[in-house]
Amino acid sequence: MSPEIDAYDSSGRLLAEERAGDNAPPLSVSELSGLLKRTVEDRFGHVRLRGEISGFKRAASGHLYLALKDDNAVIDGVMWKGGAQRLAFQPQDGVEVIATGKLTTYPGRSKYQIVIDRMELAGEGALMALLEKLKAKLAGEGLFAPERKKALPFLPRTIGVVTSPTGAVIRDILHRLEDRCPTNVLLWPVLVQGQGAAEQVARAVRGFSAMDGSGPLPRPDLVIVARGGGSIEDLWSFNEEIVVRAVADCTIPIISAVGHETDTTLCDYAADRRAPTPTAAAEMAVPVRAELLAGLSEMGLRAGRAVRRGAVQARERLEMQARLMPTPDMLLAPQRQRLDQLSDGLVNGLRHRLADARAHLGQAGGALRPALLRQHVTRASERLDRLKLRPDYLSRALSDRATAFDRVSRHFASLNPDLPLQRGYARVMAAGQLVQSVVAAQAAGQVTLHFKDGTVDAAVGDVSAPLEKPAIASISAAARPIRKVRGTEEGQQQDLFS
Repeated sequence: MSPEIDAYDSSGRLLAEERAGDNAPPLSVSELSGLLKRTVEDRFGHVRLRGEISGFKRAASGHLYLALKDDNAVIDGVMWKGGAQRLAFQPQDGVEVIATGKLTTYPGRSKYQIVIDRMELAGEGALMALLEKLKAKLAGEGLFAPERKKALPFLPRTIGVVTSPTGAVIRDILHRLEDRCPTNVLLWPVLVQGQGAAEQVARAVRGFSAMDGSGPLPRPDLVIVARGGGSIEDLWSFNEEIVVRAVADCTIPIISAVGHETDTTLCDYAADRRAPTPTAAAEMAVPVRAELLAGLSEMGLRAGRAVRRGAVQARERLEMQARLMPTPDMLLAPQRQRLDQLSDGLVNGLRHRLADARAHLGQAGGALRPALLRQHVTRASERLDRLKLRPDYLSRALSDRATAFDRVSRHFASLNPDLPLQRGYARVMAAGQLVQSVVAAQAAGQVTLHFKDGTVDAAVGDVSAPLEKPAIASISAAARPIRKVRGTEEGQQQDLFS
């Protein structure tokens, strides 16, 4: 090792190594993340944070992801599905809340966050929390959906008004209707504040919706639910669920005119149209009669001018088209020119085709010379001579086939299993199978001996010593003597009678 490398290794610590007295072993990233997670969760196991919701997102799994922020800082937060289902309101960006939970870390992104167990509205009180809860519930049922909204009639003949008969609201509505377009008004007097006001408003709306026009009073073409301005407590009757459902279920188009410009109630969301004030509701309900008359006069004049202008323009277009229409000679000129070009091309094409045919015929005629034909016949004759069959070739092939047949015949005769029987040997069979060893014979117990002139059945048994006299081949089949089968040396025939 060179001095330069050794110096760099000792001073620059290129290689990690443990030193004497070093009590800080290296930690893995996972170990350090686990230590941080336990430390944060032990220290901040229960916290309450006040902040504004930002970046709210509801995952498909039901978990909520958001961030809480103030003027100087921001912290990520998560609320699991179980806690999210217990929320009394629908979280939205910009809403200030108080979140209760614990701090933890997320090792996957090296950041800390709050796991929220409970979340409440901050600064708006229990009344606003209840309002948001009811709003979320009714919105979830589709009562505020845009597709439920009905179009307002252009010129209603009868307008039903649900409001207090003694307030300034009904006078403002009647005065504005009188100024714009006088029409019939049906007033359903109700309380607009206090105990029982919500029930009366809901009953009035449902009563107008249930009218069929067969009675003495006509069925309204439009309904206005109106009240003057006030605090949220004063307008709370129009936030009640019974009123909102009655407005949403009404079969007659409804305009909600509750409070002033900045006041918003749930009745406004359920109605087909929201008016900032009762006076504005009257303006939405009917057009201005004078403007209608002026518009009708203007449209009559415009219709007359349009008819006359259309006739004049049609006459002018006809004259222009008549001047621009081509004569028959102009229409047929391109076709005539095209016909001349095709005629010339046809004549030239026939000439070229005839010249090509003559050239091809000359080439083919030159190839049919007698010398070439004789040369071709000579080559064909030579090939035919080479393919003729010669007797010596056939004789040699037959002799080779006969020799091969004799060799196969002799080999086949040597493989005949009955041939050794002619020389005094016997074939041992047991259960139709050839017995080739002493062990197989002892296992079979009963064997059949095949000789050249017949078969003999025999039983195989254990014999401790060989018999003095060999058994005779003509043993009676009924006696079935038991003889011990002894093995012979390798290459010798086994003898079952010795």
